[in-house]
Amino acid sequence: MLLILLAWGCNSDADQEQVEISIPVSAEKVAKGSIEAYVLTSGTLQAYHTAILYAEAQGRYRLQNNPQTGKPFQSGDKVKKGQTIVALENPEMIADVRLPSLKLELDISQREYEKQQSLYDKGGVTLRELKTAERTLMDAKFNVDNAQLQLAKLRLSAPFDGTLAELPFFSPGTEIATGAELAQVVVYEKLVAEVNFPAGELNRITPGQMVRVTQYSQPEDTLQGRITQVSPALDPETRSFRALVDIDNPNGIFRPGMFARLNVVVDSRENTIVIPREIILARREGPTVYIVDNGAASRRVLTLGLENPYFVEVESGLKEGDRVVTKGFETLRNRSRVKVVN
Repeated sequence: MLLILLAWGCNSDADQEQVEISIPVSAEKVAKGSIEAYVLTSGTLQAYHTAILYAEAQGRYRLQNNPQTGKPFQSGDKVKKGQTIVALENPEMIADVRLPSLKLELDISQREYEKQQSLYDKGGVTLRELKTAERTLMDAKFNVDNAQLQLAKLRLSAPFDGTLAELPFFSPGTEIATGAELAQVVVYEKLVAEVNFPAGELNRITPGQMVRVTQYSQPEDTLQGRITQVSPALDPETRSFRALVDIDNPNGIFRPGMFARLNVVVDSRENTIVIPREIILARREGPTVYIVDNGAASRRVLTLGLENPYFVEVESGLKEGDRVVTKGFETLRNRSRVKVVN
């Protein structure tokens, strides 16, 4: 009889000592921030300005020195508008153009016109004689300008500030034929992307919208761009429409030919409650999260606003300062005991 009573007494004590286990979770305070809703697309980056310099005349190849380095130009060098990159030597062409002789004729024609103008003012010559002198002067100016244009073909210069992207190798003195490609100048500081969007986004994509541009191999670098053109026509095969994006690339970290991801910002909110999308549970009642309230999980059903793939705006269901569960929420129930371990 004594053994039975002792056994019964031990079981009673165990029942009284049962304690509800607290589930370990991580939690963060809800705070206000900003959020952007965007449409994602991708495309190949292109140089905003590209110029290929072709030989417009025959001549012997002479690569010029870069004033910045004192050495012959090479691929990757910065160039200024008007800087001569390659010169072509063609003594026969220079002789045929006769620029010194034409300049002398221009000087003589200028003096003769001034003389005729003075005489005409005094009544010493007729208007016809003055006009003849004027026409001779105009012809002389045209001949000099034309000669200078012909000789300019022997000097290939940068049409704008940029970078030498291509500079094919030719030995000094190589005879260059008309039409040969001698250099390529590119502006890297500004890029452009031609991208496509599905037809359903036609009413949301407009010129002027900001675009955030990232490169798949350099996701930490982000450039800013703007939609500049939107085609109103749909491609009948792909059911998509085309848009152009200008992109600022001041440090030249992206290059033409790179494949990039472009996020077009179609809406944004400031000073609003924003939480990670990944902590929201899909429940019959609606989007749900848990907050920590006096050591217990308290369910909150949310009304959501703007969304993007990573964050969502909470219009109702949470307030600033709430401690929302960010890890360990998957198995929680309303009023489950929790222990914050972060």
